[in-house]
Amino acid sequence: MILLAEFESPKVEYATISPLLIVVGAAILGVLVEAFVPRAWRYPVQVGVAALGLLIALADTVRVGLALDTLDAGLLARGSLAVENSMVVDGPTVFLWGTLLVMSLISVLLFAERRLEGGLTSFAGQAAALPGTDAEREASTRGIEHTEVFPLLLFAVTGMLLFPASNDLLLMFVALEVLSLPLYLLCGLARRRRLLSQEAAMKYFLLGAFSSAFFLYGVALIYGFAGSFELADIDAAVSASSGANAYLLGGIGLMAVGLLFKVGAAPFHAWTPDVYQGAPTAVTAFMAACTKIAAFGALMRVFYVAFGGASWDWRPLMWVVAILTMVVGSVIAITQTDVKRMLAYSSIAHAGFVLVGFAGVYAGTGDVVGVTSVSSVLFYLAAYGFSTIGAFAIITLVRDAGGETTALSRWAGLGREAPVLAGTFAFFLLAFAGIPLTSGFIGKWAVFAAAWAGGAWPLVVVAVVMSAVAAFFYVRVIVAMFFSDPVDIKPAVAVPSILTTGVITVTALATVALGVVPGPVLDLAQQAGAFVR
Repeated sequence: MILLAEFESPKVEYATISPLLIVVGAAILGVLVEAFVPRAWRYPVQVGVAALGLLIALADTVRVGLALDTLDAGLLARGSLAVENSMVVDGPTVFLWGTLLVMSLISVLLFAERRLEGGLTSFAGQAAALPGTDAEREASTRGIEHTEVFPLLLFAVTGMLLFPASNDLLLMFVALEVLSLPLYLLCGLARRRRLLSQEAAMKYFLLGAFSSAFFLYGVALIYGFAGSFELADIDAAVSASSGANAYLLGGIGLMAVGLLFKVGAAPFHAWTPDVYQGAPTAVTAFMAACTKIAAFGALMRVFYVAFGGASWDWRPLMWVVAILTMVVGSVIAITQTDVKRMLAYSSIAHAGFVLVGFAGVYAGTGDVVGVTSVSSVLFYLAAYGFSTIGAFAIITLVRDAGGETTALSRWAGLGREAPVLAGTFAFFLLAFAGIPLTSGFIGKWAVFAAAWAGGAWPLVVVAVVMSAVAAFFYVRVIVAMFFSDPVDIKPAVAVPSILTTGVITVTALATVALGVVPGPVLDLAQQAGAFVR
């Protein structure tokens, strides 16, 4: 007689992780909409499902945040483990969830814009049709739309929510793939310039696959070192080890490659300008804001929680990466003549500025420094996300007969043709430069102050110099818009629907508010506390 071992069902804290479940439920519902709703009704239904799902998840995130428990007053850590310790819902997780859901909700409005393409979205009508073929022209003539982009966005958001909340390296790898695969598809679905869009998707897919392989190999080495995938167990193994360990150092290095690729840090940044330029601009905005937020959240959780005891081993590497990222992003951006590529290198530079706050966390002593660094990075990510989405939303409106025109020479004189639009774009650029009374200034002040307090003053000095360099190419665009004459024809500005208008308005107001009255959001970031171990 065979005795069966008693099976104990896993415990799932549904109420704690419900925001994530709501988003994945909306994504699955979107797939069912594609299967059962007539094509004529799919667009409004998909937009409604995506927007309503994200809105409900955002409201539920507020509930989860208010219900956080204080675990350790000494470390200011608030939160709890969930799903058999594979997830952790703490203060930083809830802050990142809220930020991601707000950015994703704004991005849905950009995805839903139809007026700019004559009543159709900016996504290809039939992705399987080769560019320039009769099949593609027929799909365009019949007004076919790829409404699948909305559930794809929701699946990507699901992975982004799970990524920084993972307390288990295998679950973190699953989250990495869940957020990445939909983005690979979305990057290749531009209605215009299809070949450039498909090239961007292929580059992103191939390089992303390599980075995921590095990350997974690093996870294997860490498991060989600690005998566990859980971050707390890895931290205990690191604290108990004496001397350098090849498995530990190799695992840290390989996992850093995978995570730094996602944030767009040098020297793992090569995909960024090509993908940002070739992808549909709505996807670029979503990816530039949300992917960076999720990836930095995961980066902080892994290195602060699991590898905190080995900070003297990985901190010099992060210093080098931060400096290299700031220099590459700021210097190469000067040579760019395409606005989207310029913003791509700008995003690389901003990744370096965030790394200043991240890399300086263990330079000092005491838990207060750690909390300050975490909160400053959280605030910077929120501030950067609003400005980025707003800037790319404006790019969708500057057009010619072939669609969006992103050549800098075609933006000359834009300030005379559309002074309000050009002024708003200039304001976003000034925020990127860190000019006072903008969110960018407060964000940079926060991460620089945290790094300085932690003793990482050389990083701060380099960051200030690179901020001055970066201001040059931002000002160059402003000069072109307001003080240069058009080369051949005047720039044309399309009239958007209320969706894109709302995106630009909300992001501009948020950029102003976070620069003038940053206190409430800074307080929220500070109250998020430290990562639960």
